[in-house]
Amino acid sequence: MHDDEGHSTDGRRARGHKRRAEIIEATLAVVMRDGAAGLTHRAVAEQAGITTSLSTYYFASMDELLVAALSSVADTYTARVRQIIDEPGDKLRGLAELLVESAGPGRERALAERELCTLAARRPALAPVARRWREDVSVLAASLTDDPQAIAALAAASDGLCAAILIDSIPADVDYVHRVLAHTLGQSLGRPAPGH
Repeated sequence: MHDDEGHSTDGRRARGHKRRAEIIEATLAVVMRDGAAGLTHRAVAEQAGITTSLSTYYFASMDELLVAALSSVADTYTARVRQIIDEPGDKLRGLAELLVESAGPGRERALAERELCTLAARRPALAPVARRWREDVSVLAASLTDDPQAIAALAAASDGLCAAILIDSIPADVDYVHRVLAHTLGQSLGRPAPGH
């Protein structure tokens, strides 16, 4: 009997985790489609194919829902940056490749993440999660230099390059982005920028 109760509790817990994940994915889908301004419990519930009351059961406030959605995206980026740090090879090139992905297959998620991070300026509950990207890039930079200004410059450049790629104001070109990142650390890769 104890085993059966344990299995049923585990099953309920697994279903709860699955439902939370589905609601988070629905939240990201709404942000990708309608922007953060279009985000309501009702819109998320419709996207997830559930009732609004079920959505609010899992995420009582909009802040809880936003933090969970942004955390989901931030966890993915954190894992990627950690992989770049831990693997051998040119870490700046790995970061450049990650940034350029935001122009391709990762564009919609990168836009959602950018929009949710911007929303953190108005919703303080989001701020700790919104800061994670810069913190992760700073850890990567600290593996390459001990100069605090260079670390700050690389984090700021990464942020700006990502935004510039998303709005198409710079080419989504790994070599170009790599050169800009190297420049922030006082390195020169010796090739001219595109169009120069």
